[in-house]
Order: sequence, then structure tokens, then C-alpha cells
Amino acid sequence: MSKNILIIEDSSTMRSMIAAIIEEMGDLVITEAASGFEALKALPTRNFDLIITDINMPDINGLEIVNFVKNHPNYKNIPLIIVTTERSEEDRKKGLALGAADYVTKPFKPEDLQKVVRRIIG
Repeated sequence: MSKNILIIEDSSTMRSMIAAIIEEMGDLVITEAASGFEALKALPTRNFDLIITDINMPDINGLEIVNFVKNHPNYKNIPLIIVTTERSEEDRKKGLALGAADYVTKPFKPEDLQKVVRRIIG
């Protein structure tokens, strides 16, 4: 059975790259959002098995997305992976404390992201 994954990333190049890396893994349906606002509109459209989000985005940032998802009764069980250029330990701790399942810093190796996704969604 296919898994639904929401990728939230304001850079179209990075969003396409993450989608391509994830699609290589097999039976996955990718939904892309270019902003946090687009992501909030996409959330009720299907049952997502995983959300991958950047932190630095216009309108609603990735940490706000994690906080929203983890505090919403309909979405709180969806695991999230933060993929970001933010490398500070403080940002990492904050993302994980808000409820993200993992924190991946850019640049990353495609196989490393695939390994994290496999671990989280099987």
C-alpha cells in the first residue's frame, strides 16, 4: 500500500530534489507545498504518513508547522522530518522538542535521507 508524503519546502529546486530522492524508494505518493500556508491547505486533503519540512520559509515556518501538526488532534500522529540548513544544536533541540521525529541538515546525501524516511515509515 502506498504511503502519502507531504514535502514542505519554499525552494522549488530543493523540493524537486527531495521528491525525486523519496520517489526512488518505491510506492510513495508525494504532495508538494511551496510554503507553510500551502501545507496547511494540503493537510486535510489526504491522510499523510509523513511530513518533511524546511524551517526557513515565508509566511509559516517549519517549526510552526511542527508545532501545529503535533498539537492538532487530526494530525498529531503524523511523523515529521525537518530538513534544513539550520545547523545549530539549539535549532535541532527545538525541532525535536516540538515533536519532529528527526532533523536532517542540508546538504545531505540522498541515501541518508532515504534511511531516515525508511526508519520512520517502514
